[in-house]
Amino acid sequence: MANYLSMTRAEQEAMLAAVGAKNVTELYRDVPSALLAKPLNIPSGVSQQETAERMEAMAKRNTVFDVVLRGAGSYRRYIPSVVGALSKRSEFLTAYTPYQAEMSQGILQSIFEYQTMIARLTGTDVANASVYSGASAAAEGVLMTADRNRNVVIVATAIRPDVKEVLRTYTEGRGVTLKFLPLKDGRCDSDALREAADKTTAAIYAEQPDFYGMIEDLAAIGAIAKEVGAKFVVGLDPAMGAILKAPGACGADIVVGEAQTLGLPTAFGGLQLGFMACKQKEMRKLPGRIVGETVDAEGNRAYVLTLQAREQHIRRDKASSNICSNQAHCALTAAIYMAAMGPQGMREVATASASLAHYFARLLTDIPGISMAYGGEFLQEFVTVANGKSEAVLKALAKEGILGGLPLDGDRILWCCTETVRKEDLDRAAAIIRRAVCD
Repeated sequence: MANYLSMTRAEQEAMLAAVGAKNVTELYRDVPSALLAKPLNIPSGVSQQETAERMEAMAKRNTVFDVVLRGAGSYRRYIPSVVGALSKRSEFLTAYTPYQAEMSQGILQSIFEYQTMIARLTGTDVANASVYSGASAAAEGVLMTADRNRNVVIVATAIRPDVKEVLRTYTEGRGVTLKFLPLKDGRCDSDALREAADKTTAAIYAEQPDFYGMIEDLAAIGAIAKEVGAKFVVGLDPAMGAILKAPGACGADIVVGEAQTLGLPTAFGGLQLGFMACKQKEMRKLPGRIVGETVDAEGNRAYVLTLQAREQHIRRDKASSNICSNQAHCALTAAIYMAAMGPQGMREVATASASLAHYFARLLTDIPGISMAYGGEFLQEFVTVANGKSEAVLKALAKEGILGGLPLDGDRILWCCTETVRKEDLDRAAAIIRRAVCD
């Protein structure tokens, strides 16, 4: 059988008729026209070689930056070669989610190892077999906490914008009210949180570090949650989690986050991998699957689906989530990365990133007219104020092959340094910024 069989024109027309569309373009009518790809204008009858040459010529029009000083949720990190060598083996690439679970011992073991490492990293008891993204993980996490009597979720304002929007989307039709806290020096305002939390509060959601790179006082937030009987949900950057106190040890009941930073490339925004972990008493509310270790009839080690809340065939009438896949290959990749790096390697990556970020912050604040937007502790990301010069700064950097930080407005820029950046790169970037601001 051929590896690829294209559909005929008649088959296309039958499928379009079944969904009530006149042509393929109508399938995308809800997508804003500005986001639609323009026609490639490749004439018919062109050979495969000529088509490849045209595509390569178009690809060369993309700007590839040598130095990246931007994070904001998707991070360029060094990925050891062993990660790709193992994750791209055919037995992993061709395997999907294990419907006949016990026949898929290799896949089950890879998921089990991934879950174990995530649970250790977050300081929790159990992790699931992952969801689509960090944003969907956060939304699923807060929905685990709501019930008829408690339907308010208090959210620290300094969270990732995509998480904020997905939280709004998920909770809108579920009778859950989101209450956003005011900022205080780039972090959660504990006084405002204490005033807002009451017996109707289902959960408090905060991120560590937050969107501005600031380190939150999770223990203080967790204590406030416990005072009113609410759950504490933490969105963790797993790369930085290697040098931070585990959220589970700070009172977090549920820990979620985006694991793109664990061995997945950025790739036009990044492959994404949402992880979810929780304390044991919250386990049965966890969406997705949990793989456990046991022994078979002959006493040999074996892996099974200890809990599977896959809603299309298990207790659909009681489903609280519509998660229906487990990102198994992305989870496998993250597991290989964590195993290859080990605890010490991950700590070294986080420490190097934080050290470079602090070095760059000192360089920038030595430039007249640039200052830190917020005080307090930060790790690999931080925000500067450039007094209306943000656009000029970023243009000057881009001209020299450097992708600058994320512009938050005309004054503020969110910078990021990972272990892929060298001190020489930061020295060169600071010199370019100095000229753009002072000349």
